[in-house]
Amino acid sequence: MTTAGVESGNDGSSRTELIERGWAALPASYRMPATTPTLAEANAWCKQLADSHYENFHVASWFLPKALRPHFHAIYAYCRVSDDLGDEVADRSAALALLDFWGQELDACYEGRARHPVFVALAETIRACSIPKEPFANLLIAFRQDQTVTRFASMQDVLGYCHYSANPVGRLVLYACGEQSEEKFRLSDATCSALQLANFWQDIRVDFQKDRVYLPQDDMSRFGVSDETIAQGVATEEFRALLCHEVGFARELFEAGLPLIGMVNRDLALDLDLFSRGGLEILRAIENQDFDVLRARPSISKRTKLGLALRAVSGKLLPFFALGGHAAGKAA
Repeated sequence: MTTAGVESGNDGSSRTELIERGWAALPASYRMPATTPTLAEANAWCKQLADSHYENFHVASWFLPKALRPHFHAIYAYCRVSDDLGDEVADRSAALALLDFWGQELDACYEGRARHPVFVALAETIRACSIPKEPFANLLIAFRQDQTVTRFASMQDVLGYCHYSANPVGRLVLYACGEQSEEKFRLSDATCSALQLANFWQDIRVDFQKDRVYLPQDDMSRFGVSDETIAQGVATEEFRALLCHEVGFARELFEAGLPLIGMVNRDLALDLDLFSRGGLEILRAIENQDFDVLRARPSISKRTKLGLALRAVSGKLLPFFALGGHAAGKAA
């Protein structure tokens, strides 16, 4: 089994009751259907979820070959629903029970017994792209960890969390595009961890409201920053210095992953270029606010997003514009 089972909640609720409580907190469409959908129905379900939930994914999908889009929709739907099972269910016991149930459905998918639209679509993607279970299962480890771990002692601990929460997504993308290799996985991990860190630094105030602090505790102590600093919502000189340090670390990770753009086919390179530029723009937005993310959440304007997309396209037409250099324009 992918995850350990939750038998009952703290209030004595049975596993069945916990799962029902969890479904009640989520969109009705997430529930298990009465009958197993066809592959066409499952693909349509995943596409609708991707199109309606994630602007950046929708923009990036413009650059994907048509044949790959159903696979990306299936992968995105799995990631989206898995994340929501943990993040949108306030009752931790119910969230853990749902994540256990979802892990069992993942096992069933690999055993040829898919029932949910996500897994019906994903089964075809797994078959066509020869994707192992590990990256899917690792995401569930991260979402379970979210229910119990809210502080991280060091940056190594934060990166350990990214190993499960972010890096599997990049590996799934590489599998879907037929670009898997240990070197590409290593570079992808750097990019995905950098993206995760950029989002963490962007959302410090939002995460704190959920009692989550992703800033390493040892760095906070070294710079003289405490939970109380964040709670007060005032970016002190010490807080700005800390965030400057963390932004610099994330930028180094982005730079470490950039060579991947020049190692993959041109269509995937466009997506990697777009997401790397987007992550770097988040870091730049933080810097432009003088590292004060407590007053207002840094964001990328629609104009900037359009510019990023246009620059990514220019990387396909004129490869020397791409972040990864000349090699990013190699033939697909």
